[in-house]
Amino acid sequence: MRSFRSPQRGVSLIVTLVLLVFITILGLSAIRTVTQEERMSTQTYDRSLAFQAAEATLRQAEGWVEAAKPMPTSGCANYTVPSVSSQVMVCSPPVATNTPRWEDSTFASWADAPTVGTGDVAITPSYFVEYLGSSFPCRPGNASDPMSCKRYRVTARVVGGDTRASIMLQSVYATD
Repeated sequence: MRSFRSPQRGVSLIVTLVLLVFITILGLSAIRTVTQEERMSTQTYDRSLAFQAAEATLRQAEGWVEAAKPMPTSGCANYTVPSVSSQVMVCSPPVATNTPRWEDSTFASWADAPTVGTGDVAITPSYFVEYLGSSFPCRPGNASDPMSCKRYRVTARVVGGDTRASIMLQSVYATD
């Protein structure tokens, strides 16, 4: 008896291999997308944490300035904050023609603020305060204002997340 078999041509094997290649490329693309999203969320987290640490440092330095009200005439020095037995780094008024201190790579008076966080998320911000003078209006817009209020510029910087995020914030603090 004779068998009527058709010769196989391997079409199903080729179709299967093409589908396998397509599914592999799709899987690799999904893995790459997930990895990229994970990196972005890590950087966002690091930046947010660094921003919060810099902002906390600004507020803390402003509190120290309010308590000590230092008025340096030259250079930078630590001043004792009476209420908390702590030190605050305050510099004399900046010279308008000089490079801003925060942009000067030779400026060495950055002070470490208290560490924010614990363990893997511990960040130690740096800061300095510049005394801007005591000839500012206490109540802007008031003609009889004595023009005797002090201004301080507080600069805080944080490098967080193994240098993945770097933040620098400034505030101008007014006191009488």
